[in-house]
Amino acid sequence: MRRLLVHSPVTVAALWIVAYLAITLFPLMVLLLYPPPDRGFWIDLSVALGFIALAMMALQFVLTARVNRIESSYGIDILLQFHRYTSIVAFFMVLAHPIILFIVEPATLQLLNFPQAPLRAQLATIATLAFLAMVVTTIWRKQLKIPYESWRASHTILAVLAVGLGFGHAILVGNYLGLFWKAVLWSGIILVSLWLIIYVRLVKPWLLKKKPYVVEEILPQRGDVWTLALRPIGHEGFNFQPGQFSWLTLNITPFSMREHPFSMSSSGDRSDRIEFGIKAIGDFTKRIKDYKPGTKAYLDGPYGVFTTERYWDTAGFVLIAGGVGITPIYSILLTAAERKDDRPYLLIYAAPSWDDITYREEIETLKEKLDLTVVCVLRKAHDDWEGDTGYVDRELLEKYIPIHRGSRHYFVCAAPVMMDAVERALFDLEVPVTNVHMEHFDLA
Repeated sequence: MRRLLVHSPVTVAALWIVAYLAITLFPLMVLLLYPPPDRGFWIDLSVALGFIALAMMALQFVLTARVNRIESSYGIDILLQFHRYTSIVAFFMVLAHPIILFIVEPATLQLLNFPQAPLRAQLATIATLAFLAMVVTTIWRKQLKIPYESWRASHTILAVLAVGLGFGHAILVGNYLGLFWKAVLWSGIILVSLWLIIYVRLVKPWLLKKKPYVVEEILPQRGDVWTLALRPIGHEGFNFQPGQFSWLTLNITPFSMREHPFSMSSSGDRSDRIEFGIKAIGDFTKRIKDYKPGTKAYLDGPYGVFTTERYWDTAGFVLIAGGVGITPIYSILLTAAERKDDRPYLLIYAAPSWDDITYREEIETLKEKLDLTVVCVLRKAHDDWEGDTGYVDRELLEKYIPIHRGSRHYFVCAAPVMMDAVERALFDLEVPVTNVHMEHFDLA
């Protein structure tokens, strides 16, 4: 029996946005309700920008804490993109805060003399430098060749320094936090943020450690993809919505922070064996095939909104995959077949060659259990290939997708270039934006 939801996903998502804006604009509301001694418009603007930036920085911990109720409203890829953009906005506000002060009151430039500056100014300087280092190492991580695990650890440390020292600076300045209740409210915001860090880095790993998994087998697939099959030890595992993903920690303690996101490729209804389709393209993924059965693993999940579960009343689905992007889509098809779903499914699968069609034989078998049409698009086809070649563009999509474009939901998972091209083509073909769902793999 399907459980009825009291609030629609759109309503819940709107409430989270309202909550975010309320907390972010809290400093301005305080200034309006309890204005400090008049120091002039520009000084007040500078301080307001500093407080708004501090609130936005504190909220970054909420955005990255993988809170299921928030994540399920938007999807983790959208949350992380929002996290990146708002961090940059907050950083420019942090820079604007002292620059305005220096212009309006040039005497404050002496605060840049770090050895002789008061503690409040020293804290502000260190917090700003930590924020700068965090932004630079995030935007140019790949160019700087910083390993993912090292970047993630340093990112957390720099974030705590930026928020903690920024709050210390505000307390020591005192002009705008002079009232006790203001200091208490801001202390509450900062403590919640720090608690989320403790929860994500200590409490959650401890909980994961109580529910371990073990590698049952590792199977080679076409397209240089490996199926990693895990079995729960001492617990029932978890069911998931087909198309979702989990963070995988393999052969090390979950406290190490060396975890990687992968989509599940198995049936969402089977909790006793959870499989992942992993393509060997990086340092970690190239070593997947070398792990032995019996290796311990931990899973943090499931996460993601790239799932057909939310659209049970739609007439059917168009699934568009490129390369290893077939992984979550294969899970969708497999689960649908096991549930004897009688709706039509159209799979458009782009790959370099016929030998790169991952799950080729398995998908062919699913055609016997589903109303499934499969279109393979090869970039390098043999002379005797009679199917489609080239790329998934507007012409190809127009050839295969239903005439009534709004009657289906479209799920796209591929490399960024292909996803952008498909998204533009679907838009040109007047597919409703609300019916198009994208899955991004590059989360860091």
